Amino acid sequence: MKRSWTHWARVATAGAVSLLMVAACSGRSTTDDTSGGVVTLKINFWGDFGLQELKTKYEAANPNIRIQLNSGEYNAQHEDLQKKLVAGSGAADIAAIDEGFMVQFRGQSDKFVNLLDKGAGSYESKYLPWKWKQSLSADGKTQIGLGTDVGGLAMCYRTDLFKAAGLPTERDKVSALWPTWDTFIEVGQQYTAKTNKKFIDAGTNLFNPILGQQQVGFYDDQEQLQMQQGPKVAFDYTVKAVQAGLSANLVSFQADWDKGFTSGAFAVLACPAWMLGHIKDTAPGTEGKWDIAAVPGGGGNWGGSFLTIPKQSKHVDEAYKLLEWLVQPEQQIEIFKKVGNLPSQPALYADPAIAEFKNPFFNDAPVGQIFPKMAQGLTPQYLGRKNGPTRVAVENVIRRVENKTLKPDAAWAEAVKEAEKAGKS
Repeated sequence: MKRSWTHWARVATAGAVSLLMVAACSGRSTTDDTSGGVVTLKINFWGDFGLQELKTKYEAANPNIRIQLNSGEYNAQHEDLQKKLVAGSGAADIAAIDEGFMVQFRGQSDKFVNLLDKGAGSYESKYLPWKWKQSLSADGKTQIGLGTDVGGLAMCYRTDLFKAAGLPTERDKVSALWPTWDTFIEVGQQYTAKTNKKFIDAGTNLFNPILGQQQVGFYDDQEQLQMQQGPKVAFDYTVKAVQAGLSANLVSFQADWDKGFTSGAFAVLACPAWMLGHIKDTAPGTEGKWDIAAVPGGGGNWGGSFLTIPKQSKHVDEAYKLLEWLVQPEQQIEIFKKVGNLPSQPALYADPAIAEFKNPFFNDAPVGQIFPKMAQGLTPQYLGRKNGPTRVAVENVIRRVENKTLKPDAAWAEAVKEAEKAGKS
């Protein structure tokens, strides 16, 4: 889900020394309520992981477990997890981590439960090979997370708004409008000229998918900043679109952005699989008005998350049991059908429940064919240890261009300066 999010927690114990020894020897953690034997597990995440219904289901089957869902803003959740890891306390029992921050956190693998010690090695063959490796330590000895979803790219668009602008509405014809990002911008200019409305939601949400299509992102595999490669391509297209007046200048996962899905503040946005659930949740009254087309430039990945257990969790055994349950096929298929998140386990793509699924909210788009095809053809970029902070720094520069507090011709130099600063922090 992108954009791409954080989670979960740590082993500390409470009570008398004898109780500590029993817990240590038995491998069982203590509970929050010693009288009722109830354990509360806190999960930190962002966006829509499809957890609300699953929480009810899991609690019904496990009466001694209470699940506390803590959804927050994407960047803030990752920043909060980092602070808690440094402080040594306060992290959730399960923490979601997005791929854009994973290298940063797997470099601190000593602060997470090694899921291989819990038997997670049996899942390696079930995952897309690159997805498994993304959360594996450099020496291959510590696996800090199990993948939830991958973020193969498409474009979501409002058919009613396209029709009002005199543009085609059928997904194949819309896909043919924009084989490249240059032609995408040209279509956007046609739309804004006809309607006097904005075409895309935000410059940052153009920058990220374009960057995700490039061979090299912010960093190469030697952790060297590579701003003149993929980032320059994505930045130039983004500034071109902003200068053309296409952007509604909204900030993802903020109130105005959410309102934009309903009000028609924009007509199209980059749509990795995890975005489908957010659109459905945010703008339920627009059912049937959305459809899904191909992304300009072909392919690419944006987002995709993992569930981890920080060592700070007081309930490691219970947290792992829940984590393992969440990645089982039954739950992964349910999440895909309800919120769109595409599983990281490719065998599930052949399951009729996914392969034949058409999403009624998105005009019966064959999402069970669209997104698996994207995922299976991916060769993801290397995402460096400082990828997350660097992306945030460059996004902030893009917003300054949108807000007209930074001139476009000075923006690239500023982006490079801020990226270099983020890489050294």
